This record gives sequence, structure tokens and C-alpha cells, in this order.
Amino acid sequence: MSWRHPRLIAHRGGGALAPENTLAGLRIAASLGYRGVEFDVMLSADGTPVLIHDETLERTTDGRGRVADASDAELARLDAGSWHSAQFAGEPLPSFGDAAELCLALGLWANVEIKPSAGREAETGRKVALEARELWAGAPPPLLSSFSLAALEAALEAAPELPRGLLFEAPPPDWQQAFRRLACYSLHCSRHCLTPQLFDEARAAGIPLLVYTVNDPEDAGLLLRQGVAAIFTDRIDLLMPA
Repeated sequence: MSWRHPRLIAHRGGGALAPENTLAGLRIAASLGYRGVEFDVMLSADGTPVLIHDETLERTTDGRGRVADASDAELARLDAGSWHSAQFAGEPLPSFGDAAELCLALGLWANVEIKPSAGREAETGRKVALEARELWAGAPPPLLSSFSLAALEAALEAAPELPRGLLFEAPPPDWQQAFRRLACYSLHCSRHCLTPQLFDEARAAGIPLLVYTVNDPEDAGLLLRQGVAAIFTDRIDLLMPA
């Protein structure tokens, strides 16, 4: 399979230059010439997909408790920007719909990481896939990735036409079995766990290999020249798209 998407992808929206998983991050990535972004999606207590990485609110908002226990109304009142810097004070925690609308308006291709809270793996995979199908109707679809095999399986059942990425820190020896079972398009792994054997296996199988999180320009250049399909980076100020 060939990789037809951006080779540099802004990690969690805007990398280190903005609060993660926010609309501000998407705008900054686009302003620097990035055409690809990655962000995380989790369900609120009301079952609404929202952009956030952690299962709890404390690290990236002024809220407390579990995302899965917070209503849409409670999440809408949160400040998701002040933790990063005063420049982003008051930045809201966006819904998946808000992020999709902005990506389409800015011409950004998206890797949507399905990030289920514990016990909601299948529900999250299904809802994110169905909403992605609707949000990107008539446009090139996003790539749905996840560490959760149950979430990817539910996404496959709900919207089989959407591409899926199998996400591991360190792929297990039998990763190709899960890859085929879930009819995935790409394999994603940590830079620290990328081995020559894994690279050779993916290349021999014709599978696009995506690597996270690469912040050194020389390392990024080396990986791309070697044939890695794309890399995720926090340093969108140092790794500039061609």
C-alpha cells in the first residue's frame, strides 16, 4: 500500500507550540505549513467525542475528575489552554465536530487517535467512526488509529470504509495477525521501539510505517529517507514541511 498523505504530522494538534488537542493548535500547525495533524478523541459522560489525551482532566484543563464522568456542559466550561501559557488562557476543550470542521476549512488531513476510557473501548471506537464518516462525508477521510484493538474492531464494524492505523509502542512479534484481522492500512510505533527487523517486515508487506514522536530534524530526515511513511512531531517549529 502506498502512503498518499503528509509525511510530517503535528502531534496532538499543534505540537509543543500550543496546548495539545485544541483548535488553537490546529491553526498554528496550518500557519506553519503543516498539512497533517494528529489528535486524540475520547467520550464524555454524555457520549460525545471530545479532544483530550488523558482519562482525567487535571493535566490539560482546570477541571478535575474523569473525562468519562463529565457532562458536555461541564466540559464546555473548562479552560484547556492556561496550563500551556497565558497566551492560550480560556482556550476551550473542543468537540470532535469542531475539530473536524476546522480541519476541513484549513485543508488539514487528520489522524484521529481513538482514545477510549477504561471500559468504553467498543463504544468509543464505534461512535468515533460513525461521527467521522458523517463529518468527512464527501471529503478525503481521516485515518483512525488506536492502541485499543477492541476500539479498532468496533470502528471496522461501524465504518469499514474508513482507513485504520494499528498503534503500538512496541509492536509484538505477531502484529501482522492483528493488522490483517482489523484490515488496517498503516502501522504506528514509538521511535524508541523501531527496529531494523520491524522496518523490514513492514516494508516487505507493503505496509506504511508511521513513527512517533520525533523531534530532532536530523533523525526525522534520516527516517524519511530510509522509507518511513510519516513521523509525528512536537517540534513543528523545527521540522518544516517541504
